[in-house]
Amino acid sequence: MNIRLYNARILTMEKDRPVFRGEIWIKNEKIAYIADEDELKREWDGDFPKISWDCEMDCRDNLLMPGFKDAHTHSAMTFLRSYADDVPLQKWLNEKVFPMEAKLTGEDIYHLTRLAVLEYLTSGITAIFEMYLTPDTIAQACLDMGMRCVLTSGLNNFSSSIEQVEEEYCRWNKKNSLISYQLGFHAEYTTSKEILYKLAQLSHKYRAPVYTHMSETEQEVDECMGRWGMTPAVFLDSMGLFEFGGGGFHCVHLTESDMEVFRRRRLHVITNPASNMKLASGVAPVAEFLRKRIPVAIGTDGPASNNCLDMFREMFLVTGLSKLKENDAASMDAMNVLNMATVQGAKAMRLSKADVLAKGKLADIIMIDLHQPNMQPIHNIPKNIVYSGSKSNVAMTMIGGKILYHRGEYNIGESPEKIYAKCDEIVRRLTG
Repeated sequence: MNIRLYNARILTMEKDRPVFRGEIWIKNEKIAYIADEDELKREWDGDFPKISWDCEMDCRDNLLMPGFKDAHTHSAMTFLRSYADDVPLQKWLNEKVFPMEAKLTGEDIYHLTRLAVLEYLTSGITAIFEMYLTPDTIAQACLDMGMRCVLTSGLNNFSSSIEQVEEEYCRWNKKNSLISYQLGFHAEYTTSKEILYKLAQLSHKYRAPVYTHMSETEQEVDECMGRWGMTPAVFLDSMGLFEFGGGGFHCVHLTESDMEVFRRRRLHVITNPASNMKLASGVAPVAEFLRKRIPVAIGTDGPASNNCLDMFREMFLVTGLSKLKENDAASMDAMNVLNMATVQGAKAMRLSKADVLAKGKLADIIMIDLHQPNMQPIHNIPKNIVYSGSKSNVAMTMIGGKILYHRGEYNIGESPEKIYAKCDEIVRRLTG
């Protein structure tokens, strides 16, 4: 399809490029042309080439920007939203989450993931970094909905296997416009040393990064110290798991030695402030990570621990909690946080073609409605997005050149009400 988005403000998220007025042309899944008003006048002198547009959208001076990258998700946990709340993490996992997850089928996970995708679209999220059971049905749900998804294995002592992970890695990293796959495992405390060693071998075989939950709670760190005499990051690095990069989800309780591992191995921290706050896991030292030049991305975590798949709330919490932790209102600039939610998320997920808006990049674009009270007056658009923005400002979500959400309407091939009804049916069966 040929799409023209015109009369827009544009924030490309390219380094040091401010918001400008202009337009974007899209051909199939990629950006074919992007220019500001002065360049348009110089290049075309008002006489645009004769293009047969499938869609021309007047953006009415609203903002076009890269979609948010939700760099840590467990999408199908929608079935536990508001079911397993107000308990500590280990009790939450062992008494609430794991017993219910044991009842899930792959088909359940397919439908429950589709529910999450609806919410991602309303939040301007154009790609997710997904770790959950039955990756194949998750991938199919995302393909059917048009959602860009990077799968990562949740390998542990109780599910999956090295052989399965390798097969999935090879299969889903074949040419596919929406789905890719990265190596990973659930956590140090759920994965044996033997499995970790085999995963390290797999990482070396494919020269591939590895991702995992890491140092989410003090208890996790203390127990790892008791087992190996090392913190999780240091122990896992000693196993050779991070020689080709990767990252850690949560990273609330990293030591100086852990941060040195992250800096040396160029690992990404994926911070999840709402989940960590709700489960009282702590506040990640994000400002310290930046001082040490450790890249940071942002994830919502799953809808059982968050419970909202909302990148606006996550961005506000990243900057707000950092200011509180540092006792310094200048410790975390809004533009840095917006960069985490877009560019750094894409880098953490190995989505090099979806980081910024530029010619040849993937057309993963959102439109932010600036004509709402919370966006007025317009002193600074990036700060407005981080400090006062909300889902209500997402006017459009486009993934791969397809408009999947526009002002409350979904273009996903099925009524949201049917998805809700199917998920209600699954929840009744699981909780009955």
